Amino acid sequence: MKRRRRTEILINGSQKRVEDMADCIKDKYQVKVIQEPESGLVMLKVRETSQKSLFYPGEVLVTECKVQIEGRIGIGILTGDQPELSYNLAVIDAAYEAMLHETVGWMELLENEEKVIQEQRAAANHSILKTKVNFETMDV
Repeated sequence: MKRRRRTEILINGSQKRVEDMADCIKDKYQVKVIQEPESGLVMLKVRETSQKSLFYPGEVLVTECKVQIEGRIGIGILTGDQPELSYNLAVIDAAYEAMLHETVGWMELLENEEKVIQEQRAAANHSILKTKVNFETMDV
């Protein structure tokens, strides 16, 4: 599983699961904090659809953290002010970078969490689509 997909699942999924995964690593390994969780601003880049040019409509608040486990660096960055989640993401990322044996069993957990997220999104989309109006079938 690629880093981006894994991070999206962890951010959008159960925060309790993220805490449990990070605690599993923190209990067994020494975690060296390189950069404490801190807030910052990042320029938001968007591609304009008609001319395919890039522009920057504004800035987004992010929280970023870096840790080191067994000589490998992990990064946790996400939108909003969420220092604890950022730290836990960095720990999990470092665990994957260090190829710790605990990460082997996480693949199934993450895939199950991804299915739950997809089901929740499908249910939300379904409830939104109930209110959609088809103007072509309306009587005048």
